[in-house]
Amino acid sequence: MNSSDYYKIEGGKLVRTHRSCPKCGPSYFLADHYDRWSCGKCGYAVFKRKGQTKAKATRRSPRKRSKA
Repeated sequence: MNSSDYYKIEGGKLVRTHRSCPKCGPSYFLADHYDRWSCGKCGYAVFKRKGQTKAKATRRSPRKRSKA
């Protein structure tokens, strides 16, 4: 990513496109992962999805096999 990916200009004003870390300050951006925003410096994380659906929570791993 280039530094230009973190900012854009709208109406003559500079706008940040990524969130900044509340612990480290406005100069540290949070990385955008598929399920969370995270800070590479302090490890702060904000999760995008809350909880799992019932189908996902009860689904078994393919490695686990029941004894038959």
